[in-house]
Amino acid sequence: MNLRYIGPLGVALAAASLLVSPAAIAAEDWNGKILKIIVPYGPGGTYDKYAHSFSRHLGKHIPGKPTVILQHMPGAGGAKAMNWHYNVAPKNGETLLTPLDNSVVNQLLQPKKIKYDARGFTWLGSSNQTNQVMIIRTDTGVKTWKDLRNRNTIAAVAGTAGFDNVALNMYKSLLKFNLKIVAGYKGSSATTFAVEQGEVEANCNNWLLYSSKVPHWFTGDKPFARAIVQLGVFLDPDVPKSVPLLSDLVSDPLDKAAIEFVSVAGLLGRGLVVPPKTSKSTIAMLRAAYDGMNSDADFKAELQKKRLRLITAKGADIQKIVNRAINEASPQVVARARKLIFNK
Repeated sequence: MNLRYIGPLGVALAAASLLVSPAAIAAEDWNGKILKIIVPYGPGGTYDKYAHSFSRHLGKHIPGKPTVILQHMPGAGGAKAMNWHYNVAPKNGETLLTPLDNSVVNQLLQPKKIKYDARGFTWLGSSNQTNQVMIIRTDTGVKTWKDLRNRNTIAAVAGTAGFDNVALNMYKSLLKFNLKIVAGYKGSSATTFAVEQGEVEANCNNWLLYSSKVPHWFTGDKPFARAIVQLGVFLDPDVPKSVPLLSDLVSDPLDKAAIEFVSVAGLLGRGLVVPPKTSKSTIAMLRAAYDGMNSDADFKAELQKKRLRLITAKGADIQKIVNRAINEASPQVVARARKLIFNK
């Protein structure tokens, strides 16, 4: 898989843009309808925060200005909502989903548990890209990633399908951490609360979760927690520069390829999809509405108030990344990633 990267975060999405037919948009009038956004985790995390802002602003850019509401559907590290949306959700465009950023990775690594083909979803757009960052309480005495080789550490994750679990197992396998991973929490907010309460010592979420929810953890002379290592295709500009990328800490070409394969998740960010068999005219209208929302000054101001950043991507561009990542995934690389994450 050979991806090119440009832009403020070094991420290049495909150059082609979606040409929306004005006639197709005009034919859609959703006055009086109620749209639903499915969130694959419980309240409080960045999936929920972005989805909440989507629900407040997307409807303004849809003909007829329908009402948009949220529904949380946690379970199986987000796979429950993904499977349901693909196979059960109505195909009329009225039920949207904030998809897992690691939906591609899950599909290829856990084919028996995943009941969807990520290429079958239609991406409307995205409003962020992000890395997965492992943090640990400073009262553990851990200062760098090397310290985690010499102590037993307990970390919390949502479930086996969550990107937090994927990243922690990559760290554990490649960096030789003595790490016990406890699964079953209902999203990043719950795993963060577990760290704060001393139930566990570490977790691994996208940096926006920490900077928007617990920024005080990392300030002052005696910070509560410290970032250790990050998984992504680029160094996140908001994470301290001393926090290394996993790909920079390994030398084996196959391991590097497995990391690149897994890291594509960060490019998918936080956005919306519709299920298969949604009509082309509805997709065109919703993609245009999503682009309009991303350009909306009120939407930008709300994200800023929530300490959420806005890094936009068009739905057609994300679709190309998803399709290419699946179509070009080498069986050897997928097998290596599965071994590192699930020891299988």
